[in-house]
Amino acid sequence: MRLLVVEDERKIARVIAAALRSEGHAVDMVHDGEEGLAMAETEPYDLLVLDRMLPGKSGTDIITSLRQANKAMPILLLTALGTTEDKAFGLDVGADDYLVKPFAIDELTARVRALLRRPPLAHDDELTVADLTLNQTQRTVKRSGKTIELTAKEFALLEYLMRYPGQTLSKETLIAHVWDFDADILPNNVEAYIKQLRKKIDKPFRRPLIHTVRGFGYKVEASR
Repeated sequence: MRLLVVEDERKIARVIAAALRSEGHAVDMVHDGEEGLAMAETEPYDLLVLDRMLPGKSGTDIITSLRQANKAMPILLLTALGTTEDKAFGLDVGADDYLVKPFAIDELTARVRALLRRPPLAHDDELTVADLTLNQTQRTVKRSGKTIELTAKEFALLEYLMRYPGQTLSKETLIAHVWDFDADILPNNVEAYIKQLRKKIDKPFRRPLIHTVRGFGYKVEASR
């Protein structure tokens, strides 16, 4: 998934981004509220990690603006304010979860995983298409019971395709959700990753699951 971290304490932002990247996510990072809101309004993020106290615009102001614009991505709000009233306020303005500083990074990544499992992104830890199964928590891929080893980016690309089985996803959509904002990635690079996935996912088996829809993009679907 593609995530945005908006945190003005740069050291904390780097730690959060590194932890989320280690989970296989593409992560963008900004340090003030105005830029954070602009990024969240214009880029297709799957989740935001958002500090409450930010220069330029507060985290709760950002949430209010995004919800008024019908932006439905999950938002994890970070704050040093830990009273019940503060938590209630953050949730009431539209945050999906609330984490009080200081926090353990393992708790943050666990909460991100939980938020990404919520509809409409997924209903389960496992995504399945025909005999292909991807476990999002254990980060394993199996086909017909056989474990398939993938690189982190191959896993992220397959995971995104499997979240939308039968739907054709353009190269531009895949780039937007699987790679971060600063990645030097071109449509031809997506073709190369798809080719590698096919070698591992389809070639050893009788039935292809990764399909090219010429002129439109790619989809994962059990062939008829």
